[in-house]
Amino acid sequence: MSEEAKPVGRHSDKPFIVGLAIIVATYVALLVGLVVADVAYISKPSSSSAKTLAGAEGNTQPGLIDRVQIALADPDIRYSIKLTLISCFFTAILSVLVAVPIGYFLSRFSFPGRNLIDAILDIPIVLPPLVVGLSLLILFQFAPFSHFSKDIVYQIPAVVIAQFTVSAAFAVRVMRATFDQIDARLEQVALTLGSSRAQAFTTIAVPQSYSGMLTAGTLAWARALGEFGPLLIFAGAMRGKTEVLSTTVFLELSVGNLDGAVVVSLMMVCAAVIVLVIARVFGRPSRSIVS
Repeated sequence: MSEEAKPVGRHSDKPFIVGLAIIVATYVALLVGLVVADVAYISKPSSSSAKTLAGAEGNTQPGLIDRVQIALADPDIRYSIKLTLISCFFTAILSVLVAVPIGYFLSRFSFPGRNLIDAILDIPIVLPPLVVGLSLLILFQFAPFSHFSKDIVYQIPAVVIAQFTVSAAFAVRVMRATFDQIDARLEQVALTLGSSRAQAFTTIAVPQSYSGMLTAGTLAWARALGEFGPLLIFAGAMRGKTEVLSTTVFLELSVGNLDGAVVVSLMMVCAAVIVLVIARVFGRPSRSIVS
């Protein structure tokens, strides 16, 4: 065999793979560390609430479960949990109802200005959260919104609207990617057999997108759970009225109750992890969910 025909020596892939593993491990360790730090802080006996309770109840130091029970005994926190679950549920439903037709429209039709509309739909994702809340507040000062703004602004409906404005944008990304992955030829066959576009959409496209809808709904729910900036500006953070878990963390910190804020934060982490696991297990993996 001539020298020119000899196979070129192949470099080892080990350094590349090790480098990737280090990057992945570093970021995963950071995310896990956030949760571990919260648990470690709230479990240590030297926190302020622990000292107070220890003085009142002898030498007993409350543990993590005790502090969770203490937090749940607070009527304001119980109200915020209830409002959070209700508002996130309606936000997720509304987000999916809007995201399915928008995602289908952008995926199946080409028209002038489609890229512009696609960019506009990303505005809630790229705008600072406080700007979204301020813009909503200003919008409801103009007619015809001004006629019923008093029933929305700083009321419970404002909570859902603020959450929906941002969460729906993420749901649209998911549904757009979902419909892009669904073969459109079945719909074309149905059209040639006499079905209308609406029939092809409801009988072929929608049933194939159920897993994507689940992913969109759970992602919208999780996003609504963590929404804060728009809520603070547009709905306020009023105890027993428009307080949700994200604003509870802010209110507990504002009164110096760090233990309570951390406990509520852990509740939100657990809820978010649960819905994300549901999305991963039952939902279809989608590419390009968020641009």
